Order: sequence, then structure tokens, then C-alpha cells
Amino acid sequence: MYRLIWILSCITLITACQKTSSRLANLPQDKFIQAYFNHRQSNDDTYIDPYRQIEHSGDNLEAVIINEIEKAKTNIDLAVQELNLPLVAQALAQSYRSGVKIRVILDNNYSRSLSSLSTQQIKQLKQRDRQKYNQFFQLVDLNQDGRLSSQEIAQRDALAILKQAGIPVIDDAADGSKGSGLMHHKFMVVDGEEVVTGSANLTTSGVHGDIDNLNTSGNVNHLLTINNKQVASLFTEEFNYMWGDNNQGGLNSKFGLNKPWRSPVSIQAENTQITVQFSPTSSSKNWQDSTNGLIAKTINEANKSIDLALFVFSDQELANTLQSKQHQGLSLRGVFDSGFAFRYYSEVLDMRGITLSNDSLKRKGSLCQAETGNNLWQKPLQTMGIANLNAGDKLHHKFALIDDQIVISGSQNWSEAANSNNDETVIVIDNPTVAQHFKQEFENLYQVAFFELPPKIETKLQQQQSCQLTLP
Repeated sequence: MYRLIWILSCITLITACQKTSSRLANLPQDKFIQAYFNHRQSNDDTYIDPYRQIEHSGDNLEAVIINEIEKAKTNIDLAVQELNLPLVAQALAQSYRSGVKIRVILDNNYSRSLSSLSTQQIKQLKQRDRQKYNQFFQLVDLNQDGRLSSQEIAQRDALAILKQAGIPVIDDAADGSKGSGLMHHKFMVVDGEEVVTGSANLTTSGVHGDIDNLNTSGNVNHLLTINNKQVASLFTEEFNYMWGDNNQGGLNSKFGLNKPWRSPVSIQAENTQITVQFSPTSSSKNWQDSTNGLIAKTINEANKSIDLALFVFSDQELANTLQSKQHQGLSLRGVFDSGFAFRYYSEVLDMRGITLSNDSLKRKGSLCQAETGNNLWQKPLQTMGIANLNAGDKLHHKFALIDDQIVISGSQNWSEAANSNNDETVIVIDNPTVAQHFKQEFENLYQVAFFELPPKIETKLQQQQSCQLTLP
């Protein structure tokens, strides 16, 4: 019965999504800050996916990046967890050959060209990595003959394109460590004047859709372009800490907690205030001084409403901060990724008034152990939903909208790992025009979200009734 209800609700909501998509108005952009969404639903926003040759509704985030690269006159600094978009790599190579200074930082897990793997290394790949390799192979194998020629690699292997052009690339192991938690940044600084940042990794899956699945539309992401020298200088400073003192990078590089901690910096420009802070923050410091602390401070300033669109939400302190705003009578709504919303450590569970046991402890004989510090809301929210997306796509946003006026954005998931281990950005933008773009994006996701519990979660809750959940 639950499964039937779930399927019927899916059909109903997909139909509603199709009806809604033709009604959304095109919004004006702020002259200094522009917002782009690859799942935007408006009449004029469509493009042809350059790799799968299918029509895609929404903004072409890859084209946004390429446009900024082509505008560069002197230098480009790019820090992104993963890069496999060939057209971005080709644009960087062209700019570098024209005399633009370019530096690239990647996460160490994604800094090796997959075309360089030996047959033995390919055989030893774990399942997830093997899947990524197969997708990479399909992207590069243009003539689909089952082999990668040097010409195909030179045209489609993004990291090989950068290497061939001579562009210096380092990763977060350049400081001699095994790498920070994650080099999770997603930003680019152009000519020390403009910043592109947001939630999107520069991958086919993160922007357009999986190369091997034409039914996907890409993980739900956004990008911001910010034309402000003061903001650009903050991102350049962060980049320089990671890059180090050597022109080729790696000398005195500082990643993770090796970077100096910096407090949030606020910049006022006409009708806009922008606040920027970078992770991580050591646990020896007050949590309020961290990037998650900045998120909590911004939440506490809300007077009317808080809307959330989050990939991962697992920080208990942030959940407790939201609960205090519920007690004050504010409107709280959320849309979350289905892959994380119902994990035992998810704060979505707290807000829904649900506790789920930690399945990883089953093999230790403990079937009914919950997460430490759980704080179930006494007034559970039914306004916390799951994104209605094509199978294979993820809701990858990390944004909140406060009072339809203030946007919290950046690379940082709302987790303790992001706060205390990763290289991340949190950016808070107080601007009514920018806020309206995020408002439209949120409403588009919220109107078709799932609010019923999935059948497997209902089943698990029933199974848990036979035992008393305990905290570790």
C-alpha cells in the first residue's frame, strides 16, 4: 500500500512539475551579482547539452564559466574539487596560450587524468571509481570504437588538456599531507576583479547530466558571478594560502587546518552586503566563530521565514538553531536530497520527529542504537520534503533563503566535516534581486517535492518498534 501511494504521488508531482515549468517568469539580474541555475524552469532558459546533444532546460553553467574565462586579460585562479568538462579545459588552455596566467587547484582524489591509468590500475578500481572511469571513457571515446586515441584524449580529457597546455595544477596533497578532509571549493577568480562561485563541480554530472544516462539532467546546482574587487581579493587570499609561494605551486602550500583561521569579512556595495568566510575551523575554537557559526548567526537574524535547499544536513547545532526559530513562530520549509535526508545522522529526521538506527552497528549486534545528541522536534515539521528529480540526479545545492532577502550560499554542506576538516566557502549575500532568483529556484523545487515518507523508511520505523532506541 505504501509503495502504491508513493508511486501515485510521484506521477502526480511529475505532472505538476510539467505544468509549473511554463509559468515561471524570467527575472532581472543584479548588475554586480548574477545567479544561474541549471534546473531553472522558465520559458527562455534552454540550451543544447554539448556532450549528449539533447535539449536541457535551465542555465548552461559550463557556458557561464567559459564566458568568464574568455573575458580574462591577466590571470585566472580556479579551485574546484573536480574538473572533467572538456570545453572548460579547452577554454583555459586557449587563454593560457594567449598569455593569461592560470593556476588550478583540485582535490587529490580527482587530480589524476583517468586516461593515464594502466590496465592493472583500472582492474583495481572500486565500484564507484570504476563507474566514474566508465563514464569518463564514454565521454572521451568519440568514435565509440572501444579505445582512447591520442587525438580523443587531446580533445576530451580535461586534465590531459590542461597538462598539454602547460597549465600548473596542484592538489591538497601538495603540502606533503594526505590531503585535507576535502578540497571542496568551487570558485574561480578572474583578473582579481570577478568571482564565480556556488555549489557546482565542473563535471558533466554536476552541470548537464550523466554521460551514460540521457534521462539525467545534472545534479541541481547554481553559480554566482560577483563583480567586486574586495570580494575577489578575499578569494585570491584563500587561493594563495593553498597554492603556496612557488609559481608552479606546492611550496609552503597550506590546506585544511594548516591555513590560518580568518573571521568573516563583510563588504558593503550599494544595496548589497556580502559576507565571506572560509573553512575549516579548529575544534579548539568556539563553534560560533566557524563557518557553521556564521550560518547560525545568519539564521538567528531571520524574522519571518527560512527556506532550505541542502544536499547534506547533519550539523546538530544548526538544527538546534532552526528549532529555536520554530519556537519563535517563523515559517520553516526545506527541500533535501533523497540520498542523504533519511540517513541516521541527518538532521532532517530531527525536524520530522523521527529517529532511525545506525545500520552500520548491526554487525556488532546493536540494532537499535541512534545517533549521539539526537534532538527530536516536539512539533515535527511536515514542510521538509525530498527533491523530485530524475533517477541519477542529486539535489546538490547548499543554500538557505532568509526572509526572502538574504541568501546563504557557497560550497559548504551543513555538516561538521565541512566545518572542521574541508577547504570550503560560505558566502552570505543580502540583496533583494539575488534573493528573488533563489526564491524562484526554491519554489520550483518545493512545489513538486515529496513530503510522504518513502516505503523503506516506513518499514524501518515499524521494525524499530520492537526495540528501544538508545544513544551510544
